[in-house]
Amino acid sequence: MTTYPVNNVEICAETYGDPAEPAVLLIHGGGASMLWWDARLCTELAARGRFVIRYDQRDTGRSTSFPTGAPGYAMSDLALDAVGLLDALGVDRAHVVAQSMSGGTALILGVDHPSRVASLTFVSTSTGDEGLPPPSADMPRLGTPDFADAAAVEEYVVRSIEAEAAGNFDETEARALVRADMARARNYEGALTNHFAMTFDGPRNGGFGDLTMPVLVLHGDADPLLPLPHGESIRDAVPGARLAVLAGMGHGLSAPYWKTFVDELIEHTAHAGEQS
Repeated sequence: MTTYPVNNVEICAETYGDPAEPAVLLIHGGGASMLWWDARLCTELAARGRFVIRYDQRDTGRSTSFPTGAPGYAMSDLALDAVGLLDALGVDRAHVVAQSMSGGTALILGVDHPSRVASLTFVSTSTGDEGLPPPSADMPRLGTPDFADAAAVEEYVVRSIEAEAAGNFDETEARALVRADMARARNYEGALTNHFAMTFDGPRNGGFGDLTMPVLVLHGDADPLLPLPHGESIRDAVPGARLAVLAGMGHGLSAPYWKTFVDELIEHTAHAGEQS
């Protein structure tokens, strides 16, 4: 892992594979560090001929952290961080893959920085349009943990993963992830807080309908946080977008779906490469 000076912050990133291969930039959701893109998944993508980049967004992992509850930045700054990281790595264009909340960051990249984006893949995310269904009523209300109690924080995040998993939950794997995430975070309370306290701006130059690069939407039909119509809303908003529904998958990209994810992404990025 290497830390790069980017956009007046420090961004920690890790790469897999040959830099000469097509680049895939993985951006995880709100509060999630690069560890939430499992190293085994990254290795599999790299083995299929992709240069894989995972990184800690600001306020996660080893990247710059801001005062808890007062981040002072906007989602467009997260997009500029991604552009700056590509610059630091010498990557002209990347296939951008965004999970959950970071779909908004990917949208800004695709609309305002299209020359840097070879394709977009939206995983378990949404247009945010009015009228889309709310989270499942079956999801438990977990409240807020006592951040002075590390065991309570760990349990809170593990149970959050379980609540979003729609049954595809491995407690041993989840707990190992959370412990590793907590151990390397500069400020774990900030990581769980600040992405939700930032300014949620959008693209300056349009919206989903103005995306010109190939777009793939991956969405689980059992997602309890953003039910399937959220993924369908992106497909319907983007001209030519393709939706792949992952049967039985919840909100997170759990291990049973890695092979499908990799297969879909390899096909999508190969097709995008042919069009560029």
